[in-house]
Amino acid sequence: MSRESEADLSGEPSASALPGTLPETLRTELIAFRRDMHMHPELGNQEFRTTAALKHRLEQAGLAPQVLNTGTGLFCDIGTRDGVAAARPMLALRADIDALPIPDTKAGVAYRSTVPDRAHACGHDVHTTAVLGAGLVLAALDREGLLPRPVRLIFQPAEEVLPGGALDAIESGVLEGVGRIIAVHCDPRVDVGIIGLRTGPITSACDRLEVTLDGPGGHTARPHLTTDLVTAAAKVATEVPALLARRVDARSGLALTWGRIAAGHACNVIPQHAELSGTVRCLDLKAWREAPDLVHAAIDEISALYHAKSQINYVRGVPPVVNDLMTAELLRDAQTARRGAQSIEDTEQSLGGEDFSWYLEQVPGAMARLGVRTPGDSARHDLHRGDFDADERAIQVGVELFTAAALIDGDRS
Repeated sequence: MSRESEADLSGEPSASALPGTLPETLRTELIAFRRDMHMHPELGNQEFRTTAALKHRLEQAGLAPQVLNTGTGLFCDIGTRDGVAAARPMLALRADIDALPIPDTKAGVAYRSTVPDRAHACGHDVHTTAVLGAGLVLAALDREGLLPRPVRLIFQPAEEVLPGGALDAIESGVLEGVGRIIAVHCDPRVDVGIIGLRTGPITSACDRLEVTLDGPGGHTARPHLTTDLVTAAAKVATEVPALLARRVDARSGLALTWGRIAAGHACNVIPQHAELSGTVRCLDLKAWREAPDLVHAAIDEISALYHAKSQINYVRGVPPVVNDLMTAELLRDAQTARRGAQSIEDTEQSLGGEDFSWYLEQVPGAMARLGVRTPGDSARHDLHRGDFDADERAIQVGVELFTAAALIDGDRS
């Protein structure tokens, strides 16, 4: 039996006693919503059209969405009337709404981006549509008295902008009253109908590093009378990563990789200035928190050895997303209830970064990888490419995963 038939993508999920499956009329509407969003991508903190479209649709459903203090993005509560439900901590469903500054190179699709050099090439339009759809289904269940606990929808701007729009969303109060948070991220390596799960770290930390080295300069005939800045830069480039490898546990995966080195203008002149820039990536949360001090100390040591004056700009990115055990199990149970245990696969920790991690610094939560590859497609696809696209049946999978999680978590808590 193929995974496609196992997941029963052509119709209703194969096994679910839970309410909250996606009606056909709403499924069609959500696909249209995703395509419209895909055609009108907006960069981080510029998502005014997307925010307005979400606000309008949620208000049509009788909800009261609130735009974030930053002016884009919003959150919306369901089931928070006076009474028992209002006193219980909410389950938050998070989506990111921004696009990437790259051209859409897809051919033969009517919903290709209409904005030059802008594209939803990371699947945020799918994430957003899945959370919107879940919200509409859960609102209908709430009107019938079938929602066991309140739910908050979070549509977050600027995920692609370091250190991430999640920090602004948290500052706007989106986690107040939230007891648990869940999210999905598109994975073009996984068939639609399947989700990937992992307990513990599922993404990695990524910071940006910029270093400048300065010295008096001089003639290449007399390096002993000055600071040989090119050699100093070369030593920083090669010895700092090696030094770091001996100062942290190898299992933490802390790695400094340079992407740019620049120094000098003439073959017989020792320059006065050199620049290096790169990234620091880390698999382990504890090591990531210690990384700035370790990197600063290593650069200072090597540059001082060669009498170069160093200035360091260490730009914090995001910590790893560390999936909480109970929340990961909630997602596992929700997916099993909708599509069976065969629709779940283990996933590895990615070296990519995701600002969903900032929420998990405050409340327990977990992220699942949402399969968006059409079964049988043997081509190699990846995120952040202009030709990225998703099998739109993933929207239904995401909606029903979120709704099942809300119902199961509500019964347990």
